[in-house]
Parts: sequence; structure tokens; C-alpha cells
Amino acid sequence: MNGRHEEMQGYPLGQQDFKEIREQKLVYIDKTMFIDKILKRKIQYLFLARPRRFGKSLFLSTLRYFFEGRRELFDGLYIASTGWDWTRYPVLHLDLNPERFSEPHHLDRLLEAHFRVWEKQYEVEVTAPGYPQRFRNIIKAAHDKTGKQVVILVDEYDKPLVSNLDRRESLDLFRTLLAAIYSNFKSSAEHIRFVMLTGVSRFSKLSVFSDLNNLDDVTFDDDFADICGITEEELLDYFPTGIQQFAATQKVSYEEACAKLKINYDGYRFARVGSDIYNPWSLLSCMRKSRLGNYWNQTGIPTIIAKTLRDLDSDLEKILNTRCKFSQLAGLDLSSIDPLALLYQTGYLTIKKFNQRNDTVTLGVPNKEVKEGLFDVLLPFYVKVRRGTPESVVRDIINSIRDGEPEELMKNLDIFLAGIPYDMRMDDENNFQNAMYVLLTLIGIDAKTEVHTSSGRIDVVIEDEEYIYIIELKFDKDSQSALSQIGEKEYDLPFHRDCRTIFRIGVNFNKATRHLDKPLIEIVNPGR
Repeated sequence: MNGRHEEMQGYPLGQQDFKEIREQKLVYIDKTMFIDKILKRKIQYLFLARPRRFGKSLFLSTLRYFFEGRRELFDGLYIASTGWDWTRYPVLHLDLNPERFSEPHHLDRLLEAHFRVWEKQYEVEVTAPGYPQRFRNIIKAAHDKTGKQVVILVDEYDKPLVSNLDRRESLDLFRTLLAAIYSNFKSSAEHIRFVMLTGVSRFSKLSVFSDLNNLDDVTFDDDFADICGITEEELLDYFPTGIQQFAATQKVSYEEACAKLKINYDGYRFARVGSDIYNPWSLLSCMRKSRLGNYWNQTGIPTIIAKTLRDLDSDLEKILNTRCKFSQLAGLDLSSIDPLALLYQTGYLTIKKFNQRNDTVTLGVPNKEVKEGLFDVLLPFYVKVRRGTPESVVRDIINSIRDGEPEELMKNLDIFLAGIPYDMRMDDENNFQNAMYVLLTLIGIDAKTEVHTSSGRIDVVIEDEEYIYIIELKFDKDSQSALSQIGEKEYDLPFHRDCRTIFRIGVNFNKATRHLDKPLIEIVNPGR
């Protein structure tokens, strides 16, 4: 462990002010080499998108103190060795994080608070009728008063938009006002040294992107892949003591502790080439408490995410493990939101593999924490337990799978499937596959849907240490036709070399009763 890291005390969980972190000697992972990259590129306008709670605010805070010439705060960090002259620039740091933007006046309140401070600081007489003109006057006044061009940092530039994706009237209002404010970046270019915007998404047809021909979007840039988040190398370099404490609490070895952290919090990837990234919020939370938890999920999952997945007319497992063109992830059209782009940009899907030949990416859920949180939110859209507590039913499902009791398994699944809301579409088996997939994955069961074989596709396959369950679902037909299809298409053939017992299960969902009809079950290769 590096000596300067040993001097650091405590984890800056929720602390986004670079100055406070440095003065309190909290753990700060040195990302200042990316400031050097920005300077060498001579970038005037920079944009970066990353999921929430990923360190964007801290990086902007670091930039703020850097451009304010606070040399003493950077002792021992990479940027201090580059020969930068530490010129002091006027910095306008517009932070859109504090508000929820559930009401139109929330943006007005936030802008008014920032603009009043700047107008007093740079002696601007408030004569302009609206925020866009007031912002333009502030930028010019800051340049005139200091003799230095202005640095503008906008944190979560899109939060008012992301918060209102399912509320069209508010969305249009916020988009119009923000577009007018951000248009100053072009019209006031002569007064501007540098602009950086961060957010969750890059929204197309917003003036900040259409007007700035020289905007440098580093969201997918290989050179900036690690600008936010924590790499494996940084984890081992900055957190050895935290890992040791976590291992001791969990009563596992250091290596086993690292493996647990990786499964739960690693797996994000933001470029064609680049390291896997750990979620910093979750990792810091785990280091502080020395125990695993779904920390990122506890900060809130936007309802638009669950609604988007619920409304997709597709196999859920396919959506969460899919392939698309790289360009499909780059932006969001507010008039027609691409669900894959939305899920990627908000952090629920990430890049798992890149195919250079055709510029496509394979997407997947980053890690265990995200999957559990996502499915926990999705479950109520599919099922509502009507009798028995969720804990007891879940326990019974797990036990029936492990004990090789397919009748009990289907009985308990029926309790869940009977709770599918009446307003859900009922025209095919897809909703029921999705419901089973969400439920079984959430409780830790290895389940797959639409499994391809040489002769067809199996609706659901559940694998346990001793048993394999092959389930064919029918909708308003009969269980016998479902069971017969398994045999006729030899769905269990790929598993015949397996030593586990195979259960063929044919079952029909009865639309009138909203229950599973009595399942028909056959045992194949028992005891082998």
C-alpha cells in the first residue's frame, strides 16, 4: 500500500466536496490524471455521462478547485507533478443535484439561488427578464471583472429531464428552459475557457448537443473509461485495510473477500476497451460497514426503469442479455426513448463484450447487486402474493427445487402467478415466462427462459445441484399438450449426459381461473 494512502482516514461516503475530503484526509482515489488529459486535448466543451452515484460530482468538484488555483489541495496527486501554472479562473459551478424537480418551480428555485450568488459576486445589475439572459450577463461580467475567461461546470445537467421522463408536460417545460440556458455556451464562447457537463444521459435534440460543433463527448472514450468509479487496481491499492476488516467480519480469507466484492459491485464497463469498474457508492458503503448490502439500490430506482421493462413486449431475459449496435447507446430521443439506451445509461445494463468487426456490444446486468435490486422492483409488476407471506412462499419454492419435489414447486409458483395483475397483457405465454424468470432469479435460483435446442426452445429451465426442471408453459390450452411437446421435441436430450435427475413439467395457465392447471410431470434418468 502506498504511503500516502496509509495517511488517509475514513471513507468519503456521500461527501462530494474535494476540498473537504482532502482537508479531512479521507480516502481520495487520484483521478487528476484525467485533468491532465483534458488540458492536453485543449478541450473547450466536454461532456460525460455516467450512472448516478458514480463520482461525477466529485470529479467536477476536483475541477472546480483546480481551476480556482488551489494548489495546496493537490499535494501528492498526479496533477501536481505536471507543471501546471495554477492560474486562477472564475468558476461557475451549477449543481442540479439538490432538487427533485417534481414541480416546475423547483428549477426556478435552484437557478435563482445560484444566480443571486454570482450576480452579487461579479456585481451584475439584474435587469434581464429571464434566466437565460441573466446567465449570459453573469458569464460576461465574470470575464470582465477578473480578466480571465470563465470555467463553467454543470453537475447532472439532465436531472430535471430524467426525473420527468414519464411526465410529458413537465418534461417539455424543463427541456425548453434548460435548452435556452445551455445555449449560452455557444453565444458566449468568447468569454468561456472551459465547460464540462455531466449527467446520466445524452439527450439528442437538445441545443447543448446540436449547437456545439466542438463538444467533446468522452462518455465512450477509451482514454476516459476509468474517470469515474473504482478499478480493480484502485480497489487493491486504496482499500487493503478495508478489505481485511471486511474479510474478518465475514470470516473468510482476503481472496474470498475480494471475490465477494467483485460479484456484488464490479462489472461496469463504459468503453470499447477498458477496465471493469466497481460501483464507488456501494464499495465505499461496504468498506465503511464491513458487510454486503444492496447500497446503490437503496438510493432509489427510478420508476421509469421498472415501467420501461414492464412495458417491453419481449422476453425479459433476452432484454437483460442482449446485443446491439454501439451507436444505439449514445443518446436518448425524448420523443421516443430507446429502452436499451435508457437501461444502459442509467446503469442497469452495461457493456459485457465488444465486437470490433461490426461495432456491436453485448449488454448484461453488471453485477449481483443491480440484478437483485432491479428484480425486486420488477416483481410487484408481475406478482402479488395473495396467501402466505412472501418469505414463506419463497422458502417453500427453494426447498421444493432442492428436494426434487416438482409438484410442490408448481403449487408454490401458482401462488405467485395467480397474483399477476388483471391489467397486464394476456395474449401469450411471454408475461408468465417473465414473471417466473424475475421471481426465480430474485430468490437466487438458476433459471433460464427461451433456451434453444436443436428442435425448438424450452420455455423455462431450472438447474439445481441434483435436479433439472424443464418446464413448458401453455396459455389457455392444456397441460398434456405442454408435456407432449417436451417429449416430441426431446427438450431434455442436451442433458442426457448429465448425472442429475430431470423433471419434464407440462403446465397450462388458465385465463378464466388465473391459476395453473394441474401440472403433468415425468421423471427422466432418475438417480443417474
